[in-house]
Amino acid sequence: MAHVLVVDDDPTVSDVVRRYLEQDGSRVRLAADGLTALAAVDEERPDLVVLDLMMPGLDGLEVCRRLRDRMPDLPVVMLTALGEESDRVLGLEVGADDYVTKPFSPRELVLRVRSVLRRSAPAAEPARLRDGDLTADTGRRLAHLGDRPLALTVREFDLLVFLLRHPARAWSRAELLEQVWGWNFGDQSTVTVHVRRLREKIEADPAAPRRILTAWGVGYRYERTHD
Repeated sequence: MAHVLVVDDDPTVSDVVRRYLEQDGSRVRLAADGLTALAAVDEERPDLVVLDLMMPGLDGLEVCRRLRDRMPDLPVVMLTALGEESDRVLGLEVGADDYVTKPFSPRELVLRVRSVLRRSAPAAEPARLRDGDLTADTGRRLAHLGDRPLALTVREFDLLVFLLRHPARAWSRAELLEQVWGWNFGDQSTVTVHVRRLREKIEADPAAPRRILTAWGVGYRYERTHD
């Protein structure tokens, strides 16, 4: 049974989300503001956080930043306003693994939560992938650059593993969205933001990447630095 923390200052939204997630088999805890949410995470780490972007006081962006500082691998699904692309991108920039726009279908939210939870689970057949000093252990879901552990989100880790497994091939943003996120539609800026964040963590110079390269007119490809 997954433990999900739902953070939203609207009690009607929180109640709907809680009921649908509980029907799907999750144990749900509610928090009506950012400070309460952070205290709840410290008290008992959830398996996933559903986090509203717009809240009075400590907003969702700041809550997500603080969660990432404490627990980089804690999955976060952000709730954002419909049509606010800049808000969605900001949510991804601070480390959200996924987002759902308001007003949303509760069933869609449940499917997104289920997908992120499934991705965050250890691999059934663990593998250790390596490219020079960059390693990814799918069993423990840990990545290192040399001796330094990398603080990767669920989606960043998934993207890295996928690229390590499929070097040299150019992938479009739509293909990466389907292969890594499991979506056959959606905002492709999600991929762009995650690639940028991953470059910042694995490249010596993110502005001149050597591993994750831009395939102009297509998308991205991974070039191994070592055979």
